[in-house]
Amino acid sequence: MSMSMGTSGAGSARERLVVIGGDAAGMSAASQARRLRGPDELEIVAFERGHFTSYSACGIPYWVGGDVGDRDLLIARTPEEHRARDIDLRLRTEVTELDLDRGRVRARDLESGAESWTSYDKLVIATGARPIRPELPGMDAPGVHGVQTLDDGQALLDTLARTGGRRAVVVGAGYIGVEMAEAMIHRGYEVTVVNRGPQPMATLDPDMGRLVHEAMEGMGITMVNDAAVTSLPTGDDGRVRAVATEDGRFPADVVVLGIGVRPETDLARAAGLPLGEHGGLLTDRSMRVRGHENVWAGGDCVEVLDLVSGQQRHIPLGTHANKHGQIIGANVGGGYATFPGVVGTAVSKVCDLEIARTGLREKDARRVGLRFESVTVESTSRAGYYPDSSPMTVKMLAELRTGRLLGVQIVGREGAGKRVDIAAVALTAAMTVEQMTALDLGYAPPFSPVWDPVLVAARKATARIRGAG
Repeated sequence: MSMSMGTSGAGSARERLVVIGGDAAGMSAASQARRLRGPDELEIVAFERGHFTSYSACGIPYWVGGDVGDRDLLIARTPEEHRARDIDLRLRTEVTELDLDRGRVRARDLESGAESWTSYDKLVIATGARPIRPELPGMDAPGVHGVQTLDDGQALLDTLARTGGRRAVVVGAGYIGVEMAEAMIHRGYEVTVVNRGPQPMATLDPDMGRLVHEAMEGMGITMVNDAAVTSLPTGDDGRVRAVATEDGRFPADVVVLGIGVRPETDLARAAGLPLGEHGGLLTDRSMRVRGHENVWAGGDCVEVLDLVSGQQRHIPLGTHANKHGQIIGANVGGGYATFPGVVGTAVSKVCDLEIARTGLREKDARRVGLRFESVTVESTSRAGYYPDSSPMTVKMLAELRTGRLLGVQIVGREGAGKRVDIAAVALTAAMTVEQMTALDLGYAPPFSPVWDPVLVAARKATARIRGAG
């Protein structure tokens, strides 16, 4: 084992920033810090255990499905571009230990196995999240794939190129699960989705999840709900052959895991850094790790404040990660910025079905002691007489007495999903549903009915609240 101590900025004007993780949050932080402080003031060293930096993990299902033809289109900034900006980026290098007392990190070169210590003045932890892989027989067999990184996506495509069969089983029916189901449909596979919950998309209420279930079945996807996987049986060659549950066995030539992710915080936990109930790092509004003056964290490894419920949540999204990185970089670079929190907005699609949500579900509201009314409306994406108008369902939650908007869920076809942004802005502004009815939204028959579907729901919620009052 090679051991070398890096030199910090102690005793000189130059400081060293060490970044752990080379994707959205980490490299956004490094890039922003570099904009504010030149190489003569701030040395930046970034460690990334994979082969790629600054890429869109959200785009992987569309690359696998063929909508995006080239992997490199998902890469926002290459390692060479980062290095050209005087960022010492070390790929295929994994940080294995944090020594907070002495201000240093231990890293291992994954190609050579050599290890060394590097000291820091400021540290950014952007280790991301890891796919949940239950410890079940066959879970690590060839042919079983997670899709968290570009390396994962490439490995899946390599398997698809080598595999003769055309049966795919997706385990899990959250965002990744439904997006990967679509990707496999596009590749001509017979797709079965095995889901532990009563309906797909547990981020929706069950009544809205049922709409997703029905639409997926209509696309030729076999949905198996209320099914806990017990094993992944393999063949004589050791490759996966099926997904088994207590009630059945589903043949598979390839298995894609879409069970969800957990914060990648083993390093932080071992170093004694504060973690929340979801396992993510806890930070203040400047993204500084609580209780640690020179340590920041952002991206999928942290928990964030939910502005609607007032509680901490783990929401692994690239939008948040990039914002975290910008804020961290500003603060490390001598400026000042804060991250106020989120309202929980997310949008996805499976084939031509669009799925969106923001704010609280019914069970979220009950969990934090909120009393509410919920309404559901059926509407259309355009004026009903305009060609290609498509139906959508909007569900809205509003707090009793106050009428404060608590959450919106939308399921529909083209033009449905991005309407959730109206509700996201209203939630951020703490608007009531009655205030929403007066919003001056854009209207023309090709874009919307006279009353936008979100405003129709707001009108209905307002009437319900008044009736309850």
